[in-house]
Amino acid sequence: MEISTVIGVVLGASSLFVGMILKGAPISALNNPAAFLIIIVGTIACIFTAFPLENVKKWPILVKKAFFKPQLQPRDELLTLFIDLSQIARREGILALEGKVQDIQDPFFRSGLGMVIDGMDPEFVSDVLDAELTVMQSRHMLGKNVLQQAGTYAPTLGVLGAVVGLIAALASMDDIGKLGHAIASAFVATILGIYTAYCIWLPMANKLKVFSDMEINQKRMIIEGILSLQAGDSPTAIEAKLMVFIPQSERAGLKTSGGE
Repeated sequence: MEISTVIGVVLGASSLFVGMILKGAPISALNNPAAFLIIIVGTIACIFTAFPLENVKKWPILVKKAFFKPQLQPRDELLTLFIDLSQIARREGILALEGKVQDIQDPFFRSGLGMVIDGMDPEFVSDVLDAELTVMQSRHMLGKNVLQQAGTYAPTLGVLGAVVGLIAALASMDDIGKLGHAIASAFVATILGIYTAYCIWLPMANKLKVFSDMEINQKRMIIEGILSLQAGDSPTAIEAKLMVFIPQSERAGLKTSGGE
């Protein structure tokens, strides 16, 4: 569970409710089915119009992903694994790594190492892995765009809901008490539109982008390590190459090749 997403959603809702209380706005005003219909159903309708059905069906999955950090192998473990593999390859040859392939959980890593063991051309291996990374990046971008577009449409739908509410309010001009209540209800749609956009959809889209960047960075580290193994680089050289993917603050104590 990505606790920061939970904290953000809870704080966002709390700030709305507490802010309304401090301003003297009745919480009961949010009990406005028409406003929820226009904002929630309207946003869903916009997404259906904007994206193919197969992308829209993934909306619940995208929201779920914002609450669960991708399970990526720590970079220091990857560094250690590549150094160990390079030491085996230098002692026994690249074919000796065949027994290690099934121990690797990441399909991307396993596929790339398998191509190297099979003796495929380095340029071919690089092209295949880069192509797979590009496709993955495009898939992540599309998922992010679904939530980002929801955040773009919701505030405008909030204005639409307010206009609808004001039309209803103008029909009550002869009753001042009812008019005030109707005007207050009209702006509930605006609140919902702005809140869902800036406290839910857009932040979740950004969280997916952050997660995507983390995964892409790890995959680039794997590509560099695989190509270095294929080139027959020494453990020290591989360590130096892969260290660039690790933040400077985390590099202390990661020197594992022993200067071999």
